Amino acid sequence: MAESNRLRKCASKPRVFITTDIRNEPDDSQSLVRYLLYSNEFETRGIVACTSCHMRYAVHPEDVENIIKAYGKVIDNLNAHVHPENQYTPADEFLAMIKSGPALYGMEALKDDIPISEGASLLIERVDESEESTWVLGWGGANVLAQALYHLRKSRSETQVAQFCSKVRFYSISDQDDSGPWIRHEFPKLFYICSIHGWKQYTNATWFGISGDVNVDFDSGGPDVTKVKMEWLSKNIQIGPLGAAYPKTAFIMEGDTPTFLNLIQNGLSSPEHPEWGGWGGRYSLLELSGASAHFVDASDIVVKDGRKYHSNHATIWRWRDHFQDSFAARIQWTLTKDIRKCNHAPVVEINGSTGVEPLFLEAEAGSEIELDATATYDPDGDDLDFHWFHYKDVSTAHEFDVQTWKPKDIEFQRVDEKDGRKVKLVLPPAEWSAVDRVTGKALEKGCEHHFILQVTDRGSPPLTTYKRVVVQTTNKKLLGARKRIYESTADCLGIWDTDEYKSKFS
Repeated sequence: MAESNRLRKCASKPRVFITTDIRNEPDDSQSLVRYLLYSNEFETRGIVACTSCHMRYAVHPEDVENIIKAYGKVIDNLNAHVHPENQYTPADEFLAMIKSGPALYGMEALKDDIPISEGASLLIERVDESEESTWVLGWGGANVLAQALYHLRKSRSETQVAQFCSKVRFYSISDQDDSGPWIRHEFPKLFYICSIHGWKQYTNATWFGISGDVNVDFDSGGPDVTKVKMEWLSKNIQIGPLGAAYPKTAFIMEGDTPTFLNLIQNGLSSPEHPEWGGWGGRYSLLELSGASAHFVDASDIVVKDGRKYHSNHATIWRWRDHFQDSFAARIQWTLTKDIRKCNHAPVVEINGSTGVEPLFLEAEAGSEIELDATATYDPDGDDLDFHWFHYKDVSTAHEFDVQTWKPKDIEFQRVDEKDGRKVKLVLPPAEWSAVDRVTGKALEKGCEHHFILQVTDRGSPPLTTYKRVVVQTTNKKLLGARKRIYESTADCLGIWDTDEYKSKFS
């Protein structure tokens, strides 16, 4: 029998502030149901009903209230299935933080004769109250945040506004009004995650990978639609008092959910690093000068049944089975207080590092590393399957300035023959991973490699916990340097030395 103090525990919780154009379509209500099931891992600071280009002059906080009241009926059951230090927020506390944004479309709310809304005022208050970052999740238009910034600019110094912005982390589900681009233009250093694509061309956005292939064929043959179709949702999610508040899908399932999937503390993602990827997708900085903190779509290469899929959508759908099984398990928690009747996620430890935070290591190029997850356990006593992999898409993003064109394959060798709890690997040599690509200069620090341990139990539904190991390659002896200096990346790759190019340009 599982003991509650052996369940997965979060040492700290990200601060979260939600803005939602709930009532526009069912997916906001769906996302709120899921969010509440994981809310014991967040410090929720506000839920604000807002507008969008799809619902321009109405807000519906009462829809938020109805779902939270359903949550209130199951909170005692939920608390029986989580660590005693990670209990769920009482429903009345959630109800007290529901506010409305301006019932106006986008930039119409940014005028001197328009009073600041309760939602924007609450956002200012919540960001001000802590020195920690506040994640503002934009499920509709962005004008709650825009209105807050507009009024702050009139009442505070430039330095004070910059300090406020430094604490905001905004994840927008595409531009759903005209205030999002205004924010990015006027406050370029505000941490801002948003897919960039043509107006309303949502099928191009990373977040569409959560379930969009139900309606639009992308990465054909890669994602499996089974667990995002209504047949599966009605059987596994629309059950119990909270599940009954989960509406039928109109367009796609939970288009807003990716905003908080990377905040779920499963050991895979690191919220301050969208480029590292996770259940909510992977995003990279638009440009590297430091003038902008705008993160846009990145892509992953996913191999399934021997075929490669390379897209931004793949950064989400690659994890679909795991986040849907997790969702289904938490719905089961709402039905009973009996911890024996439900499944709970494994607890992973590597080299003595517990918790969901990444394990950071430094190691010399060419050296051997041993990773030991022997202490990993399942609180329910289920058997566990261990899968180690090199997240090469992330590693590639850190290798632009080093010799390698793409990350070298790194193989995991089992140290134990039982189940793969303990492995070793050899890092690429210095000439491959710690030499400047163009100048040939040896670097003291080279490639940063990301390795993921994925541990899945054999319970029902199966649940997965991860542990990320980030290895910074070092080259203390400055090995691998070469004398030749190249003019360009193509030059260093030898493209101009081929017979084809020599015949054309000599």
